[in-house]
Amino acid sequence: MTGVEADDAFLARPVASVTGGTGFLGRFIVRALDAAGYRVRLLVRGDPMHPQFQDLRLEIVPGDLNNPEALARLAEGVAVLVHGAGLIKARDRAGFMAVNRDGSRAVAEAMAGRAPDARLVVVSSMAAREPELSDYAGSKWAGEEAALAAFGHDRALIVRPPAIYGPWDRETLAVFKAAQGPVVPVLGGPGARIALIHAQDCAAAIAVLAARGTPGRVYELSDQNPGGYAWGELLDAAAAALGTSPRRVPVPAAALRLVGAIGGLRARLTGEPVMLNTGKVREMLHLDWSARPDKLPPPDLWQPTIGLDNGFRSVAEWYRSAGWLS
Repeated sequence: MTGVEADDAFLARPVASVTGGTGFLGRFIVRALDAAGYRVRLLVRGDPMHPQFQDLRLEIVPGDLNNPEALARLAEGVAVLVHGAGLIKARDRAGFMAVNRDGSRAVAEAMAGRAPDARLVVVSSMAAREPELSDYAGSKWAGEEAALAAFGHDRALIVRPPAIYGPWDRETLAVFKAAQGPVVPVLGGPGARIALIHAQDCAAAIAVLAARGTPGRVYELSDQNPGGYAWGELLDAAAAALGTSPRRVPVPAAALRLVGAIGGLRARLTGEPVMLNTGKVREMLHLDWSARPDKLPPPDLWQPTIGLDNGFRSVAEWYRSAGWLS
């Protein structure tokens, strides 16, 4: 294929726009959409270059969720827009709402104005099932509602991933670092269940749903075990991937709540957002973060390919090769 033919083939692809495409999950979504045959267009605030993008050809729209002109350019002529931008930590509820609710509304309004017949996929969170638990959870639920109201309840679709792990993920890195030591804290109660998914599987599911998901539906995702895992199982899997055998030490709920309260106070005093606050602790202590079978994509549409043991083993190898773990 000549350079001109390659350009023509690229420009003939349907356009998939992405917000949040430079984040951890977003980069996997970009790759999955490119592999699915889309011409990917990114909304970015800064330099989008990343090792995961080195072999990709991308369209760039400079701007953010507060820029109506940028959102209009992002939505123009698209086949689908995947809205994945959002905050996972903020100073207060207003900070979460400004991005997770108002940003979703702005994206949906741009789509309604520029691409009313296209598809809108809102990447939310399993936390949106329990909006009363935390400011984050409440803002993700509000973001879903705002997008549906602006674009149409029977036209947009919502995807709620569970906890996500994979290469480049610094949040799950903390679990592996803990599993390296002689003692590992168990942060949740023995009855708690947490669904999990590898970022590669999560992105693949989102790409399939972007093309063939049912508008108006809320989808939940999971690996092959939608019933989820106990905290101890996750720690055991991380230890097995590392070849360690740490002793588990349960952390009392009261101690976790105290840590969360201190984190919230620190955020108020410093003005800096913290991840572990009172709301996050309530999320951690919630018993049921399993995926609901009636909300999973049908098996003939998408199925996960990466199980916990293989997934954790490959991530541990990546962390070590990248120098993130010794």
